[in-house]
Amino acid sequence: MQVSRTPASTDQAIYGKHLSTAHNVHKRCLRTPSSSSVNVIRMRCVRYTASARSSISSRSKIVVKASSAAPPHPSPAPAASSKAMAVSQIGLVGLAVMGQNLALNVAEKGFSISVYNRSFDKTEAAVKRAQKEGLGEKLKGYEDVKDFVLSLQKPRSVIILVKAGAPVDQTIDALMQHMEPGDIIIDGGNEWYENTERRKTMVAEKGLLYLGMGVSGGEEGARNGPSMMPGGSPDAYKAIQPIVEKVSAQVNDGPCVMYIGEGGAGNYVKMVHNGIEYGDMQLISEAYDILKTIGGLTNEELAATFTEWNKSELQSFLVEITSIILGKKDTQGPGFIVDKIVDQTGSKGTGKWTVQQAADLSVAAPTITSSLDGRYMSALKPERVAAAKVFGDLGLSQPTAIPGVNKAQLIDDVRKALYASKICSYAQGMNIIKAKSAEMKWNINLGGLARIWKGGCIIRAEFLDDIRKAYARDPELANLLVDPEFASRLAASQAQWRRVIGMAISAGVPVPGFTASLSYFDTYRRERLPANLVQAQRDFFGSHTYQRTDADGWFHTVWDETFGSADSITTSQYNA
Repeated sequence: MQVSRTPASTDQAIYGKHLSTAHNVHKRCLRTPSSSSVNVIRMRCVRYTASARSSISSRSKIVVKASSAAPPHPSPAPAASSKAMAVSQIGLVGLAVMGQNLALNVAEKGFSISVYNRSFDKTEAAVKRAQKEGLGEKLKGYEDVKDFVLSLQKPRSVIILVKAGAPVDQTIDALMQHMEPGDIIIDGGNEWYENTERRKTMVAEKGLLYLGMGVSGGEEGARNGPSMMPGGSPDAYKAIQPIVEKVSAQVNDGPCVMYIGEGGAGNYVKMVHNGIEYGDMQLISEAYDILKTIGGLTNEELAATFTEWNKSELQSFLVEITSIILGKKDTQGPGFIVDKIVDQTGSKGTGKWTVQQAADLSVAAPTITSSLDGRYMSALKPERVAAAKVFGDLGLSQPTAIPGVNKAQLIDDVRKALYASKICSYAQGMNIIKAKSAEMKWNINLGGLARIWKGGCIIRAEFLDDIRKAYARDPELANLLVDPEFASRLAASQAQWRRVIGMAISAGVPVPGFTASLSYFDTYRRERLPANLVQAQRDFFGSHTYQRTDADGWFHTVWDETFGSADSITTSQYNA
């Protein structure tokens, strides 16, 4: 059933649908042997017949203007035709928060869009909202998936925004029954990139094109302009490019969308984007904790501090919303809402995927990893409460404010420590993407990623333009830390960075993100590490061999014959 029927046909179709239901129930009355079942079905028969008359004036009001009063006994409507006019330029399946808002965004940008949801009430809600916002002519809703597909102009393009995993496969199966060669399916969810690769191959067998498109920005971004990261078929992207370039966020140097690369590149980049987001949020929370716990800042002072930081090099969406959160008073009682929120953080999997990928690619990502660990530790609330009592009884009290601390100095130090740590988090994320791009031959433009993340997405920030410039200066940049601009800023901030971390550690305030970031910085800039000892240990117990600083090749030593040091070797490059 297409929601946007004409008023007359709407009344007839609803009436006919209920009469048909009543007729089917009546036939079951004649077949059912149980007298109690007969009574129940007869009651249903009466109810469905009555519904044929009453529902016209209730349900249809959502989707069309009220028509003139229906005749008292209209004839049943003929069966609805499965043919639908191709009226829309694009379709969207999945009308939860992100889907509904993105559909309205598409309509507002002047493109006609058809929408469909497995549960029809969400389709009705989307249509009703579109009408309320003056977009009813651009957005059409459908109850039948076939009619939905047939309502799209060829080549048909359908965005899927449903839960990752099996629901995506089920949606694709339903769409494929009615799509034709050259049509396009776009998965806009947070999907594991290998699933995207598999689905691209699967739909290609029917001649369909496939895109995995990361969409970032939450509800507000979806409605007003997200950052979009499409990957997969280049021809599919060209087909939808005019739409997504207008629908995405707009910044000073263009729309926040670009073709990412083949296969699952788009979903992969969105995954790492979320990993960077994890790191960013952890670092901000640690800055908040230091200022509140060690500095003793009030919520008003904290909100003012983050407001000021949002005018500095830290300007970003996450810093901005933090200032708003910290200043929000509780309407249900005294105090601030943030202080009454349980200190447990949820996660949906993209941060874990990012850390797993970093390990698989042998890319160090300690800031992002610490943020994931921080969420896992937060989930241990009952254990933490019990541990606080155990160690409290042993004389280890909870952290408190340092008397006489210079608040202004602390605020400035934390600002610089936060900025330096953020650089490390973004550097790690970019290196994960670079390594995967090389492995998969995606040829991802890292500077382009920084540009399309400048607007619409959750990690949008002023210094992303500095990252873009860094990769413009050197597309083969080994690490953001050694870009001349970032290197100078890190060097200028490292004293404050160390001071803040030292103060937090002394006070017993955990700062895993700050410490992981500083250790990453110190490790990366260190000419010689104690890894020589680790390799010697590996050779001792496992004959893993080692390289020498004064000779080429691989070597093995029998370190202690009496101890049982192994004399076998495990590398073909071993030099006897």
